[in-house]
Amino acid sequence: MPEGTPVATSPTSRSTAGDAMPAGPKAVAKESTAGLLFGIGAYVLWGMLPLYFYILMPAGAVEIVANRVVWSLLFCALLITVTRSWGVLAVALRDRRVFGSLALAAFLIAINWLTYTYGVTTGQAVETSLGYFINPLVSVLLGVLVLKERLRPLQWTAVGVGFVAVGVLTYSYGKLPWIALTLAFSFGLYGFVKNRVGSRVDAITSLSVETMVLAPLAAVAMVVLAASGSSTLTSQGAGHFWLLLASGVITAVPLLFFGASARRLPMTTIGLLQYFAPVLQFLVALLVFREAMTAERWIGFGVVWLALLLLTVDMLRTTRRNSLARKAALRQAA
Repeated sequence: MPEGTPVATSPTSRSTAGDAMPAGPKAVAKESTAGLLFGIGAYVLWGMLPLYFYILMPAGAVEIVANRVVWSLLFCALLITVTRSWGVLAVALRDRRVFGSLALAAFLIAINWLTYTYGVTTGQAVETSLGYFINPLVSVLLGVLVLKERLRPLQWTAVGVGFVAVGVLTYSYGKLPWIALTLAFSFGLYGFVKNRVGSRVDAITSLSVETMVLAPLAAVAMVVLAASGSSTLTSQGAGHFWLLLASGVITAVPLLFFGASARRLPMTTIGLLQYFAPVLQFLVALLVFREAMTAERWIGFGVVWLALLLLTVDMLRTTRRNSLARKAALRQAA
């Protein structure tokens, strides 16, 4: 999901939001800076989520995700009320194209949340971090398969190295790292869909529509868990209860940050910012959860990091080349 993201390095592949930005250089720079800060904030918060899920145990993945959706919806309703944005929300709901895109985004993020929460709560946080390390490579594939972009040689090399990494890790785990791959593809597609929506809807409205789509399913899940005696919402003390209720804010804030970032930055830049999250998740898994890392897994992760390094080098080279070309064009125009 990034500029040169690995997906979109060409001017034609920038987000719709980019096209809607103010024309002045200072205004564009201000928007880009804001997008960068929002993106860093989102990924740092996501990187620390394993610690939150750990203290919510013995709640399982379904219960945690259901609570996240329901309480996020209430939090969004409060935000919309405070910002007086009910009219904007109504417009988004009536726009079939916008609503369809956000409904698709909702189901993609639900898959991502369930997989991620399951991985963390079952002692597989290292593999969840792997999923977000792989995400930029997924962005490259999206650029080729969906946007029909042509990759530069270094990008092709990175993709090839990424496939080798998956093979090494499959050997290490004794199975396909399905948790990592599901996370990478679901979030890569989520970022792609959000980027395509662009400036047609703001971050609060976007998140509100997504949670509205998921809320009925989440409410049913909570009722079923309560009826079967599997719910921990009211059975683990007041602290646990309020921590689960706080999932609305904890879920909504980084998603709002991400939405605000996706509207201001190209997909490639967002994908590169994503490195913050898996690095933090990986460190939490090793240093706090004390998950095991075999030699084969270290090799596999090393190959993934090599692929990401190649993408980063390519992005920096391309950005520098484009910058020099723009300066030259400005000099000629003057």
